[in-house]
Amino acid sequence: MSPPGAALLTRPPVSGGGRGLAAQLVLALVSGGYAVGAALGWGSGELAKIMGDFGLSTAGLLAAVSCYHYARTIDRRERPAWLMFAFSSLMGALGNAVWGWYEVVLGQQVPEPSLADFAFLCFAPPAIVGLLVLAKRPVTRAGWVCLGLDSWLIGGSLLTLSWSLALANAARTAQSGEPGSVPRAALSLAYPLLDIALVSMVLVLHFRRSANNRSAVNTAIAALALTVLSDALFTSPLLNTTYSSGEILDAGWFAGSLLLAYAPWGARRPEPLPRTGSPRAERPHSRPISGSLPALTPYLAAAVCTLGILYNVVDGRKVDRMVVFTGCTVVLALVIRQGIMLLDNIALTQELAQKENHFRSLVQGSSDVIMIAAPTGTLRYVSPAAAGVYGREAEELVGTELAALIHPDDLGRVVHEVRRFLAAPPAEEPTTRIECRFKSGGGEWLNVESTVNRHQGGLILNSRDVTERVRLQAQLQHSAEHDPLTDLPNRALFTRRVRQALTGRRSGDHSTAVLFIDLDGFKAVNDTIGHQAGDELLIEAARRLHDAVRAGDTAARLGGDEFAALIIGDAGRDRGAREYQVREIADRLRATLSQPYRIAGSEVRVAASIGVAFADPGITPSDLMRNADLAMYRAKAGGKDRVELYAPQMQAEVVRKAELAGRLRTALHEGEFALLHQPVVSLATGQVAAVAAQARWRSAQGILFTPAEFLRVAEHSEGASAGPDGFRTAELGRWLLEEAVEQAAERHRAGHDVPVAVRMTAQRLLDRSLPRGSVEALLARHGLPSGALVLELAASDPRVPFDELERRLTALHRLGVRIALDGVGSGYAAISALRRLPVDVLKLDRGLVEGVVESARLHKITAGLLRIANDLGMQSVADGVDLPEQVLALRAMGCTHGQGAAFSGPLDEYRLRRALVRGTFAVPGGTAQPALAGGSSGGSMVIHRGSNNETPVPPA
Repeated sequence: MSPPGAALLTRPPVSGGGRGLAAQLVLALVSGGYAVGAALGWGSGELAKIMGDFGLSTAGLLAAVSCYHYARTIDRRERPAWLMFAFSSLMGALGNAVWGWYEVVLGQQVPEPSLADFAFLCFAPPAIVGLLVLAKRPVTRAGWVCLGLDSWLIGGSLLTLSWSLALANAARTAQSGEPGSVPRAALSLAYPLLDIALVSMVLVLHFRRSANNRSAVNTAIAALALTVLSDALFTSPLLNTTYSSGEILDAGWFAGSLLLAYAPWGARRPEPLPRTGSPRAERPHSRPISGSLPALTPYLAAAVCTLGILYNVVDGRKVDRMVVFTGCTVVLALVIRQGIMLLDNIALTQELAQKENHFRSLVQGSSDVIMIAAPTGTLRYVSPAAAGVYGREAEELVGTELAALIHPDDLGRVVHEVRRFLAAPPAEEPTTRIECRFKSGGGEWLNVESTVNRHQGGLILNSRDVTERVRLQAQLQHSAEHDPLTDLPNRALFTRRVRQALTGRRSGDHSTAVLFIDLDGFKAVNDTIGHQAGDELLIEAARRLHDAVRAGDTAARLGGDEFAALIIGDAGRDRGAREYQVREIADRLRATLSQPYRIAGSEVRVAASIGVAFADPGITPSDLMRNADLAMYRAKAGGKDRVELYAPQMQAEVVRKAELAGRLRTALHEGEFALLHQPVVSLATGQVAAVAAQARWRSAQGILFTPAEFLRVAEHSEGASAGPDGFRTAELGRWLLEEAVEQAAERHRAGHDVPVAVRMTAQRLLDRSLPRGSVEALLARHGLPSGALVLELAASDPRVPFDELERRLTALHRLGVRIALDGVGSGYAAISALRRLPVDVLKLDRGLVEGVVESARLHKITAGLLRIANDLGMQSVADGVDLPEQVLALRAMGCTHGQGAAFSGPLDEYRLRRALVRGTFAVPGGTAQPALAGGSSGGSMVIHRGSNNETPVPPA
């Protein structure tokens, strides 16, 4: 782990490092000073006794207070151990105090036995209990037996050696029968026996100590070991008879007490926080020698016991029965201990074999391939699953370089990831995941996902084949970015490529262009030969578009019959050259898409309107695509089947129309529209035959705008959604029809039975949002007879389904609603409408009427149309009759009615009623019978109810 990581994962120390080092120096100086003073005899015998007795008592008392206070500050299972250590130190302090009382205060020899001996005997048992508490408790019954056997192996061997060296003499003294020999012998035996037991526990605890606060426990063990060593020297025959207080031996007891007092405080170290990661990373590396000492302990104990027996044999003395008995029990304990270890080893071996078989079955039965790679990259193990995944046997892969199996394009990325992973701390990143391509036995490359772990400097790879998943992801990605019908890029992918072209390395190339393409006449294909044929046409158009664009360019389908192309320009060209190049590409695309299509065995023709926008400096992808869309709509409005380059005024015009559309919508909702009526006059009698309803917009300044001035905006937004700033003719048409019917009904109730003519588009009549029977319901609600309503429809509109329109008009015609064909003479021919629709009135377009006097050609066309109307029994109305000459010419050609400034302009309701009361208008040239009079020549627009397919005989 890196130093910053170690600092983050470590608790701050309780005391600074400087304070701990200072405490250790003070401890060393005090102990060393005591040892020097004891070695020099303290300068006098009296001071030596004081320091040897009360000095040791003070050190013991200090150790007792320190351990007791530490036990109160911890809340662990070790608290009883430190209380026992405190009691043991207190007994040692008490024994030294009693010894000093006799020697220093009373000035006499310490009696044997005395209270001091009792206190010293009470030193070892509490320390032994404390060590047992600190020892790691066995979890099995065999563990407890082994603990007891280990203790006896150590204690018995030490007893054998001690008995051979010194204790046998004490036992023989007790058997001599001298006065006071038995108590002295008992004390001589009690001290070493308790020390042997204490040493045994110290050694056992060294190999079985708990991991909690290990530093403090180790220091306490060292303190007790130093004390036991001093006791052993004191009980030896060499020092026992010549010992006096204040000698160098007291320095060992003094240092042991101070070290025990220092153990719980100065020796404490910060404990690391728990970390997550591999156990191997958290476990410190143990030293081989220290790790083998617990296993060698029984043999070392037997060796010590053998040395005790050999001492007696070599010395020529008879082997003591105590030595023989103790040695036999030690050997027996060793045999039992070894038997238990043998049984444990057999059980562990069986368990290990079972686990090894279990994990081997898991590895060999896994569908994933498990491989172990050496630090050099050579595969040392490969599981049998490799045959099913890679198509190669595991034995064949063992010994192969791992790099030889990875695709060359992925090798650099894999090596970089492995090096980064091996350099990372194991606790922070125990595993990593790598996805690359592996070479299979058949030679193809498989997509493989591997989980990588560390293993003895090498790697363990758990790999699985994810080729199908990668293919599925690629298919889903392709489906999400491509049109399902034509397989061209969709709008999302096209937008992303436009963004890449504007922000990538070509961001400074302003010759890049976007083309928006719309197929003119595609809706008619769907309506006439079906949607299946329309789909086939779109597929063929997409193929042509894809083949026509250059390599590196992008062709896409945006939806419906709208396509787009991204043309990557040449940065070295000037503006004129790049416009010429892109214009040439656009013309080629238009010509290609406009060629005939062979669909369902028949030839189908559509045209292409193309808008072009260039990537000017600072433009965004959305603005660039919007500009191309505006140019495309300008191409459609300019006559279709053409190419239009974007110009800034197009956006300004769109903004202006949007603002005007918003104003018109607000005006409609706030009642700023007014309804005017223009009389339709009989050209023969001047009588008012009908009134034509017209809408006017009254501005805030009181100016009335004519339909020609505001309906262009409405027609431009026809079919668009009615947003907050939108304006549709549907709303205006609904208002116009409702107002016209309501006012006509009021006039009807006032006695003015004059029909009202309302202009209505075919799309509006067939609008799905308009409920069926809405016209009939409107007439019934206002009480207007159906014969008093005339609906004026455009002469021809290729976007309208003719069959549905015919059914709708036939239903209205049966109820008495009269149908007028408006705009005859402009746009496409109205032959189909005249042949199939129930038309009652033919209304000539204003363009014909304006040139009927000056143009002989228009005169003949108008005369022909009027002749057809008369032959079919229809009445005719000329729109825009403004001059007397036009009235005379039209009447001479057989036109029955006229509407225009020659008679009256649009009138408000008050002036209209005054005109209806008068009933007639002056007709230029007086009343005269036309040459061909179709229907009645009277003032009202009466319709002959004969068949439209029959030619009525004109009256004489």
